[in-house]
Amino acid sequence: MLDLISHPADHVVAMKASGVVTAEELQRAIDAIEAAKRAHPKISLMAELDGLRWMTLPALMKDIGYGLTQLGDLDHYHRAAVVTDQSWVKHIAHLEERLFKVVEIGTFAKSDHAAAMAWVGELPKDDHEDPEEEGYHGA
Repeated sequence: MLDLISHPADHVVAMKASGVVTAEELQRAIDAIEAAKRAHPKISLMAELDGLRWMTLPALMKDIGYGLTQLGDLDHYHRAAVVTDQSWVKHIAHLEERLFKVVEIGTFAKSDHAAAMAWVGELPKDDHEDPEEEGYHGA
């Protein structure tokens, strides 16, 4: 099962996955990611993985296909937080961090959920969406 969960920062797409993920559930997450990319110059992802076993074959194929389309679009991504106590998931996240150096990937234990939420919500220093955050108040 894959559900979208709320995050206080609009540029963050957060989700929780457990058990077996289906293609339909994955498509809802992809739609949320694409909507966030249209609304924000940089987005971040948060995945809370609790008892995740795997994906159905159609979901796995969709995940791989979507992932490949994103290789040329990595400049839209800032951070990805992976919250899990499953060691195999942490190993995959560390491998992805080495492969996709443009995106900061952090792994957090379930007990550090609040720290993960805060970390993934931070924007890059040079990409503030509101110019007044940096003291600009117009001409």
